[in-house]
Amino acid sequence: MRDADRIDAVVVGSGPSGAVTARRLVDAGMSVVCLEQGGWPDYSTARAGFPDFELVARKHWDWDPNTRRAPGDYPIDDRGSDITALMFNGVGGSAVMYAAHWERFLPSDFRVRTLDGVADDWPVTYEDMAPYYDEVERQFAVSGLEGDPALPPSTPPPLPPVPLNKVGRRGAEALNRLGWHWWPGSNAIATRDYGRLHACAQSTACPFGCPVGAKASPDRTHWPDLIADGVRLITRARVRELVPTASGLVDGVVYVDEAGVERIQRAQVVILCANALGTPRILLNSGLANSSGLVGRRLMMHPFGNAIGIFDEDLESWRGPLGQHLYSLQFYETDTSRGFVRGAKWNLLPSGAPLSIMLPGLWGAEGHWGPDFHLALRSRLGRSAIWTVICEDLPDDDNRVVLDPDTVDDSGVPGVRIEYRTSDNARAMMAFHLARLEEVLREMGAKEIILNGHIRASGWHLMGTAVMGPDPATSVVDPVGRAHDVPNLFVFDGSTFPTSSGVNPSATIAANALRCADALVKARAEQVVPA
Repeated sequence: MRDADRIDAVVVGSGPSGAVTARRLVDAGMSVVCLEQGGWPDYSTARAGFPDFELVARKHWDWDPNTRRAPGDYPIDDRGSDITALMFNGVGGSAVMYAAHWERFLPSDFRVRTLDGVADDWPVTYEDMAPYYDEVERQFAVSGLEGDPALPPSTPPPLPPVPLNKVGRRGAEALNRLGWHWWPGSNAIATRDYGRLHACAQSTACPFGCPVGAKASPDRTHWPDLIADGVRLITRARVRELVPTASGLVDGVVYVDEAGVERIQRAQVVILCANALGTPRILLNSGLANSSGLVGRRLMMHPFGNAIGIFDEDLESWRGPLGQHLYSLQFYETDTSRGFVRGAKWNLLPSGAPLSIMLPGLWGAEGHWGPDFHLALRSRLGRSAIWTVICEDLPDDDNRVVLDPDTVDDSGVPGVRIEYRTSDNARAMMAFHLARLEEVLREMGAKEIILNGHIRASGWHLMGTAVMGPDPATSVVDPVGRAHDVPNLFVFDGSTFPTSSGVNPSATIAANALRCADALVKARAEQVVPA
């Protein structure tokens, strides 16, 4: 085992939370090492625009680590889960494969207990978060339009929204006739050249290697500059466990490098940004920060469904951002007469390329095969639109991540097992929202409608397994991400979320990480560190 000199901070994970944290710390003059268990994304395998795109896209860019089996992945047993966990292990984190929907949580999302009598309030408010939302929108080249009446007034995003195209206009006109809310999509997608990013070409390839470099993932937006500014990024570094001290602190992390050599990176503070599976995996393997018994518990993954319409007209729905044309929050807030609490976000997407609209998955469990395959393809390609539903997932102690003693990664670190069941509340919510979207599609003029509730392979949004709060008995970390049990150990990723909201979490993951990093920097003089 080889020790590295103690530095100010070691950050575990290079996704959005790790990247904005490293940015804030290095700007404050701190020495920072980031450990990333995967490598750099290989955009040479991004084939959008080539004839073999759909044949090879999932070979290199599959969302499911159990299918992808890349060198940075670890075993995840999700056989006991209603939803499959999807993520990317590598520089940039899961944002490398996200669809780049960029949504602020609503004010009510921070006050669920107060407003609806369920779950917990966050220890911060929307107003506390607002300046951090503003800053991360600049860092992630967010395109959108200010003034959404569903949200408080805010600083305009740095870039204008992606054009609505034919599909977006058709959806907007239908919602206008129904008198229901909609707003142009807010996306971490550049609509003109911005920093290292280039203007979006609307090739619907966002999750499979953006071909023009328009999507704002940290491998493009953050890490080149962070490395130039002195942050040391160590790739293919598998963190095994934390290094405890006799005084109740941690003195860094143990990791296995690319050559299989076990090393220790010592640091005054350790910050975990490894997502809501990777962070509890490290904590549980270390046996630390779990006096509450909540490490790994309260996993939230956003039950997901869709409503697909097929039209007589050519809507050119093979093009656009994936990314969203527009979104609606019409039925977001609680109305108990519906038989459930909380709500969901809808977003309107292009339908994509030929194989994606014929294979099993988002278009139904069985896909479309047989003698009329070409007739069905001709009716769908360019003539369809997809509304997706993201349902708020309320926290449940029984939905959890645990170490799996039967599997290990290539370095001998245990994998994880997911135990997750979709709640009755979420099932009722999904049924209600799909029924409303059927109304929207009929208003849009769809001749055929396909409804898919609770799609299993949809766990892109991982939250809640190291919850924050003021009380050590009922939370893992305090309101600024510091572990109650270990004063120099921090968690800044989506693990800390008390609730999940009903919108995409990337904006709040980044903003909350920046808020917590800012608090760490401001309190640095009082920070307890190893002797």
